[in-house]
Amino acid sequence: MDVINHTVIDLIIFVLAIYVGYHVVWNVTPALHTPLMAVTNAISAIVIVGAMLATGLTVGAGPRFFGALAVLLAAVNVFGGFLVTRRMLEMFRKKEPKRIASSDQVRMEGTR
Repeated sequence: MDVINHTVIDLIIFVLAIYVGYHVVWNVTPALHTPLMAVTNAISAIVIVGAMLATGLTVGAGPRFFGALAVLLAAVNVFGGFLVTRRMLEMFRKKEPKRIASSDQVRMEGTR
């Protein structure tokens, strides 16, 4: 006799995970955003491995389709995460100072 339905417990855990995740991400200082993105990419890579293992153990077309879809979506997530992390790191890179054109270059451009 189950007193509490397992679906209700799973739903409560899901809602609590959303709540905690929201507060953890939004209260991170700006200096830690890039490391947070790197950790998120690592977790997504672990999800890809788990989805591949789960897909390999399934029997039937439906579960294999959804497993392949999970692998595809997790791969898109990792790829997008790396792009965002790269753009964030480029914001901190020092920019090259603009070179002042020499008088010869100015004269050559003026003749065009």
